[in-house]
Amino acid sequence: MPATRSSLFRRGLAVLVALPLLTLAACGYGSKAADGTAEQKIAAGAKKIDGLDSVTIGYFGNVTHATALVGHQKGFFQKALGATKAEYQVFNAGPSEIEALNAGSVDIGWIGPSPAVNGYTKADGKNLRIIGGSASGGVKLVVDPKKIKSLKDVRGKKIATPQLGNTQDVAFLNWIAEQGWKVDPQSGKGDVSVVRTDNKITPDAYRSGSIDGAWVPEPTASKLVAEGAKVLLDESSLWPGNKFVITNIIVSQKFLREHPKAVEAVLKASVDTNKWINAHPDEAKAAANEQLAVDSGKALPADVMDPAWKSLSLTDDPLAATLNTEARHAVESGLLQDPKLDGIYDLTLLNKVLRAEGEPTVSDAGLGAE
Repeated sequence: MPATRSSLFRRGLAVLVALPLLTLAACGYGSKAADGTAEQKIAAGAKKIDGLDSVTIGYFGNVTHATALVGHQKGFFQKALGATKAEYQVFNAGPSEIEALNAGSVDIGWIGPSPAVNGYTKADGKNLRIIGGSASGGVKLVVDPKKIKSLKDVRGKKIATPQLGNTQDVAFLNWIAEQGWKVDPQSGKGDVSVVRTDNKITPDAYRSGSIDGAWVPEPTASKLVAEGAKVLLDESSLWPGNKFVITNIIVSQKFLREHPKAVEAVLKASVDTNKWINAHPDEAKAAANEQLAVDSGKALPADVMDPAWKSLSLTDDPLAATLNTEARHAVESGLLQDPKLDGIYDLTLLNKVLRAEGEPTVSDAGLGAE
């Protein structure tokens, strides 16, 4: 790990405060996800939790949201919620999920770190809490091997990131700075051309030659490899212990306050799902792909799903200390201002679940709610 990144890891916090929220998805906050499996049926004699008819869970149709995909497909959430129905909304972007959470149409969601901290800051810390972890890793720099043969060859090339100021964009800008290269963070112009491109069209952009590579999450990275690209750098190699947060679990503060038993049930389901995934990796990979097919209409081919799945590490730990570092990178990139992240985490219920399971508790890195 470079010294500059290590020193950032020990420094203070920062967060995305200047970037606007993206336009909501065309179908509203998110598309309703079909159950897709018989395991979703409510067990006979089950009781409602907190008197709730339903709990709505949000997630992305991405491999990095594997816990939510498998928990949905295999019925872990429904089992934990008893007669309270588990309902789902699938999102394409973090800002639309934050908007849905703010509006009350989603209660609990799986989401990346940048939209979580951006949403929290824009609401002056009054809308959400991060209540658990879900995944680490799954982000790679993939390039055209005919144009880029080594890391130094990235200079002067066109590299895509998913969105201005998103988690991967900030990580790439930080990596560029560590090479001693200069890029204007807003325009993306400089020693490297940073091309903000939606993950859905990045493979087409690569195929057409309009980009030379991309710093992207799975499964987009593996889709590019299937198009002939090669992995030049796995972002996990830049982090202590090869771990950094890519997906967290958030909840509406109102829902957490009014329905703690339901939140605890979803967290138990998440912990149980991760335990099952780690014990049954091949079956879990198939289940995740089955849910992707239900949500998007198409499963991922093996040459994409297999490497994408291998690059992901599932964890109940929100890896709060790495969120600190990611936020600091955002500030040092020149895009962002200093934040107030105190209280963004509330790991009380997660740690209760972990203790009951005989597992070690996790840290909020000093950012817990009082």
